[in-house]
Amino acid sequence: MSLSLVAYDDSDSETETEKTEVPNTSSRQTSHPSSSVNCVQYFAPGSLGTKSTYEMQPTENADSSGTSAVSGDPPEHYTQNNSTVLKFPYCRRAYSGHTALCVPYKNHERTSSSSANSGNGVSQKRIHKDSTTAIKGIRPYIPKRLRQENSSMPEKKESDQRESSDGDVNIGVSGEQTSRKISELIKPYLGSKYKITEVPKNLIFHMSKHSGPVNEIQWCPVREQSHMLLSASMDKTVKVWDAVDKGSCLKTYSCHSCAVRAARWSSCGRRILSGGFDSVLHLTDVETGKQIFSSKNEFRISALKFHPTESNIFICGGFSPEVKTWDIRTSKVLRVYKAAVQQTLDILFLPEGREFLTSTDAVSRDSADRTIIAWDFQSGAKISNQIFHERYTCPSLTLHPKESVFVAQTNGNYMALFSAQRPYRINKKKRYEGHKVEGFAVGCGFSPDGTLLVTGSSDGKVFFYNYHTARIIRTLSAHKEACVSAVFHPVLPSLLATCDWVGEIKIWQ
Repeated sequence: MSLSLVAYDDSDSETETEKTEVPNTSSRQTSHPSSSVNCVQYFAPGSLGTKSTYEMQPTENADSSGTSAVSGDPPEHYTQNNSTVLKFPYCRRAYSGHTALCVPYKNHERTSSSSANSGNGVSQKRIHKDSTTAIKGIRPYIPKRLRQENSSMPEKKESDQRESSDGDVNIGVSGEQTSRKISELIKPYLGSKYKITEVPKNLIFHMSKHSGPVNEIQWCPVREQSHMLLSASMDKTVKVWDAVDKGSCLKTYSCHSCAVRAARWSSCGRRILSGGFDSVLHLTDVETGKQIFSSKNEFRISALKFHPTESNIFICGGFSPEVKTWDIRTSKVLRVYKAAVQQTLDILFLPEGREFLTSTDAVSRDSADRTIIAWDFQSGAKISNQIFHERYTCPSLTLHPKESVFVAQTNGNYMALFSAQRPYRINKKKRYEGHKVEGFAVGCGFSPDGTLLVTGSSDGKVFFYNYHTARIIRTLSAHKEACVSAVFHPVLPSLLATCDWVGEIKIWQ
């Protein structure tokens, strides 16, 4: 069989063969997908990748044995897996003594008329409709680039398994897709104002993946991604949870060698700042798990807070009389705030970020003049250290979402109310008491509308106070061990997350 691959300009065969190249489009729609086609395809040199690649070309009469001339190697985008059964819309190369194997498009069939062109003696190959037979022994051609990519896939899977076993980043099933999605439960509330908060009663999710006490939890500050909940634990890990839709762990970050005491979302929701008893600061990318910023500190870390207006600046405090301001862009310390204390328990930025408060353990037998200290953020000067005079430490501070006041949790089993304006006077008429602290770092927080004040308790209960009257509205028996944190959801009304000293996280509504 002879076949010419050269097309001359003065030849009339090109115009004549174009008449027979057009397939019957009506037969594609009416044909059954189970039928196969034995066809002859012709590829001119340099025509791969063009529109006319798969057009029928007339050939000379085939041998009596039925051997047909078929196309060369198929394009790249029609081959995906070297081990799959041949089900591709192209034909393999056929040699003498072998039958040409041709498989049609999925759900389509290439047909053409069986009439011959009597003008030049060139005839079209007759099409037979036979049952489709898949031969597993024949593999389609795969370009070198795709073969290299397929060969590297097992290596990538092994490296991912090694990373997860080492404890760097462990991503759950569809964790990346879940972290980027917008929850269907949150969408209706994105364009509306926050409604009145009601006291949660029903348990929705019970998550217990942590093997140690949970020190802190925080909802993602980005409203569209607020289905994610961040948790820091004494088991050396930081976890991100889908706490709205599934109640499952999305990702686990094990970049610390000791207990993680504090972890905070960045304002963009793409990074996590964490610090712990290994004296190391880590800024981790949520999706990839890589450390964008890491620095060895001089002391063990117990408190972290991002600046409310400058997203690249955060404050770090811990088992030291110093509090440091860091800049992520330069990985350097901007300012150092020194006080005659031994440990910083919590940090709270006041509105606009010009001033901030630190809660310390400086309590003596006669006075507590340095329990809460107010600082000027820019100059580093002390504004006041005569804010709280009672002999109790304050493990946590929280700011009211609408009014210029803040609340301090005390080890005296009550919460005190202060003004956020100088001279930061205490409100002696209001005291939120009834729960128990007993040495635990029990956190407190307001509802988004500011009507409720919620706090954990050392006996495992959650207490809900009316902000205006300071009365207990309801008590929720949430945990068996000490409940150290309770946080309202920023978008969904009456959705609450709690955690305890055993390692359990629960979602209530």
